[in-house]
Amino acid sequence: MKSKRIIIAIDGYSSTGKSTMAKWLARTIGYAYIDTGAMYRAVTLYCIENGLFNGDEVNLTALEQALPRIAITFEADDEGRTLTLLNGRNVEGEIRSMRVSDKVSVIAAIGFVRRDMVRQQQAMGREKGIVMDGRDIGTVVFPEAELKIFVTADAQVRAQRRYDELRGKGDDSITLEEVYRNVTERDRIDTTRAESPLRQAADAIVLDNSRLTIEEQNRWLLDHFNQCVIAGE
Repeated sequence: MKSKRIIIAIDGYSSTGKSTMAKWLARTIGYAYIDTGAMYRAVTLYCIENGLFNGDEVNLTALEQALPRIAITFEADDEGRTLTLLNGRNVEGEIRSMRVSDKVSVIAAIGFVRRDMVRQQQAMGREKGIVMDGRDIGTVVFPEAELKIFVTADAQVRAQRRYDELRGKGDDSITLEEVYRNVTERDRIDTTRAESPLRQAADAIVLDNSRLTIEEQNRWLLDHFNQCVIAGE
């Protein structure tokens, strides 16, 4: 008998490795993976490229008018990795840059942007069998999700991970201190914004991966998925 297909919502702080773990889990169990953070990053990149930012302030009127013309889609490359497309263009590398990271929380706090992204995300998960990660998946996008995971880690650990990732991609212009400031500022904005703030759902399982290896983390994820599916059958 085929196992019941469910929705898996993975929420948590920036640079906790949510996307990496969600991709791994989706690939392992044969589910679709949706990176909601990439959607907000793509909108942020559009705003940067089209001059909608003045410092940290965004032209809300221009963005609201442009939003219907911002098409965000996903596709897999030849190696099975998920790529983010902005109006048909592969922007996967660009949206992970610090210039986008510095401004994405500003875009993600805008009510009409969040409502449009949530509408798209809910449509993507209508058939279930998905792993979706973000900030408000278990609280707003899919409060009915069968498995909710909330990921946290020490801020210094998260900053070091992000710094190492950027250095590994050849960005030697950034300092660890700058990355730490970015991480903590994003935490502040994400948890205090009026629209869909980052918070742990009451029925979410907490994963603190500050000191876990990737193998330990993956085993933890798979164990909880199996327990959830068995319990629902």
